[in-house]
Amino acid sequence: MLRFIEKHYLCSMICPEPVNLDLNRMAKILRIRPEDAHKGTMGHALLVAGSYGMAGCASLAAEACLRSGAGKLTLHTIRKNRVIMQMSVPEAILRLDSGKEYLLASIQDLSPYQSVGIGPGMGTKALNCLSSYLEKSELPMVLDADALNMLAQNPALLRKRNYILTPHGGEMQRLATGFGLDSQDMHQCAFQMAVEKHCIVVLKGHHTEIFLPDTSILRCPKGNAGMATAGSGDVLTGIITGLLAQGYTPDEAAVLGVWLHAVAGDYAADKMGQECMLARDIISFLPQAFKEIMKIKNI
Repeated sequence: MLRFIEKHYLCSMICPEPVNLDLNRMAKILRIRPEDAHKGTMGHALLVAGSYGMAGCASLAAEACLRSGAGKLTLHTIRKNRVIMQMSVPEAILRLDSGKEYLLASIQDLSPYQSVGIGPGMGTKALNCLSSYLEKSELPMVLDADALNMLAQNPALLRKRNYILTPHGGEMQRLATGFGLDSQDMHQCAFQMAVEKHCIVVLKGHHTEIFLPDTSILRCPKGNAGMATAGSGDVLTGIITGLLAQGYTPDEAAVLGVWLHAVAGDYAADKMGQECMLARDIISFLPQAFKEIMKIKNI
């Protein structure tokens, strides 16, 4: 009976108007990197990504994670991706899965890590791997791409925790269907999921919106149509995972990550043109996005 009342209450709640993010808010969130920092104090992220033929997703997310300031990154991927990953992101540590085509299992010891990003290029056959991470890990976690598609088919896996979900419109619609929400209104679905499941939903789009468990909605006014390109979402996953590893709260990591991703995309569009942009160009312009915030902080 209580569950019915709670569900009815959530369905009757109307999304509040989103609040636009701005540079001053980012300046308050961004932390000054300590002068005595070393890789051991700047966080160790774990990225679970890449199936056969999808190593590029893992590569983009991995580089974005390191470019966001994480001290170390371990990439859990299949053995067939080993050479590609060690050549494209030599700074990453590899943990190779026993699966030949897709990931089969989780890393047993999660104690070295401060955050987990899971899903880019993972494939929807990796359900056992996803479920084992969700059951074992209490770490802050970003769920993206195929992790979201598997969640849509297995909604019981999502516990009430501060996960960060980063769906685009199609993934949000599949989640809505899987979780029994009204898929006619994606914003209402994202709002209900954030509140009911106590997670953060980053609904990617023309102006990405961040739905928080406290019922607030934040909108990023930055970004452009050139970012509608393969791999752009993998870059965002890497950025947020890297920020979480450094100790940012899930709310802070989602907000700052979305802003950095969008502003870097705007710099890329200005330099490359929207038609010619690639996801990797967003990573290339992350330094400018960080510097823009640092100027406000007078660094």
